[in-house]
Amino acid sequence: MTSPRLSSIEGACFDVLVIGAGANGASAAQHLAASGYSVLLVDKGDFASGSSSRSSRMLGNGMHYLAGGHSPWDFALRPHRFLAGCRMARLALSNRAQMVRTMPERLRRVQFHLPLYRDGLYAPWQFDAGMMVLRMMGTGGVGLGYHRIAPAEAMKRPLLKWLRDPGKISSVAVFDQYQFDWPERVVLDTVLDAEDMGATVLNHTAVTQLSRRRDGIWQGDLSDSQDSGAQARVAARLVLNMAGIWIDRVNDTATGNRSSRKIMGTKGVHIAVRLPPECREASVTWQNRQNEHMYVLPWDGMHYIGPTETVYEGSLDDIHPTEEEIAWIIEETNHMLPGMGITRADVLYSWAGVRPWTHHEDAPKGLRKRVIHDLADEGLPGVLAVTGGPLMSHRSVGKDTCRLVSKRLPPSGTPRPISYGARPGAAADGSPAVSNDLPNVTIADLRHAAMHEHPGTLSDLLFRRVKVGWTATMGHEAALPAARAVAKILDWDEARISREVSEYRDRLRHLHLLDTHPASGDIPR
Repeated sequence: MTSPRLSSIEGACFDVLVIGAGANGASAAQHLAASGYSVLLVDKGDFASGSSSRSSRMLGNGMHYLAGGHSPWDFALRPHRFLAGCRMARLALSNRAQMVRTMPERLRRVQFHLPLYRDGLYAPWQFDAGMMVLRMMGTGGVGLGYHRIAPAEAMKRPLLKWLRDPGKISSVAVFDQYQFDWPERVVLDTVLDAEDMGATVLNHTAVTQLSRRRDGIWQGDLSDSQDSGAQARVAARLVLNMAGIWIDRVNDTATGNRSSRKIMGTKGVHIAVRLPPECREASVTWQNRQNEHMYVLPWDGMHYIGPTETVYEGSLDDIHPTEEEIAWIIEETNHMLPGMGITRADVLYSWAGVRPWTHHEDAPKGLRKRVIHDLADEGLPGVLAVTGGPLMSHRSVGKDTCRLVSKRLPPSGTPRPISYGARPGAAADGSPAVSNDLPNVTIADLRHAAMHEHPGTLSDLLFRRVKVGWTATMGHEAALPAARAVAKILDWDEARISREVSEYRDRLRHLHLLDTHPASGDIPR
């Protein structure tokens, strides 16, 4: 049986099959399509519904690559790590500058504050040196905004006045960082641009089997995950496994596979709280008692706090925060900021994701660098896999994989101009808001997304097509009116509307531990 979505590509042959439509897969599809390749991009879930949607949302300046692990002398003892860190930092600066220049609508500048303690891991001069190295690498015209302030000045500022042991603070480093205002939308913009250039893009489409024909062409058996039993078979001259944390699972579907483990996933959990109005734009970052980075960052009138950093061996299809992880974040935050005094009742919701780091036996939590694996020597000639590429570097992943593809096969079509800009939404036409709590999201926005942006579920629509899911209530009350607004376009009857709303609210409870009846609002101070 073949669904309408799959029937149009049954038996088709593409230059490249890209498996996984997170940030890296979307960028690879975009750059390949721009170079003239015929591309099929598939994802077993929605576009950007995996790790790309559950990240820390940071577009960093590369400083963390120069941090040197858990010791300031780590780089002196392991100079190869310093060189690798410099390469990654230079790439981070380049990615940062390009994103700020081409997609400013999807970014938010945040002024970070990092307290430097006299007995801390890093001395002020070491942080100064790290910033000097970044400047020497070149910031692409996007300044670092770096300076240090005295403890007395810091204690006058929101959040910083709650820091522990103020008498032990030598100074506070201040520097500019950028947040992705809406990470999923960055990926979706990329997917839609790839489609505009001729790529075929299918969400909710799983690859169930990869097999190689005698002529060297790969065959992919596809299954529509929203239409039980619907299948199709396609062919591709080359396969890019960009499935993130599912990379090893995809490799396992291929005949002849002898590939070793490629992914070491670490779980990152965040919590969202509402702080007093004076803290609206305030931030603080620090190293927790495990010498790993944490932060309190502003987010649409709220703040989010995290992350955890633990090796993850659980289900890849059911990644959610636990009460133990939330309790750990609260404990670490109150240790660093005892004046904040947050409790479990202050948590509006939480989220969890798993970072697709590169597995290596010498790195217990994975290598923090991108690796493009050629699987030819592991029984999969014509298959490449990418590990370790964070959201902030997705464009360079696309460029690099496209260059590798070009060395293996020529494009079958004509190059087209690529667009890195944010895509416009629905035209402002006086359309009513979807709910009183969401005045900036209109019925017209929902209908435009339903008609043009391939949502398959209500979660697809509210988290990744319109910005409802990441609001304070996560769109709990907006779910029903939103489903009714798009029902005719998506051919949903009353039973389907009811199911979509129920599944959406179940998602909020299970994946985000949303409290629909919060006990408190602002944290009083």
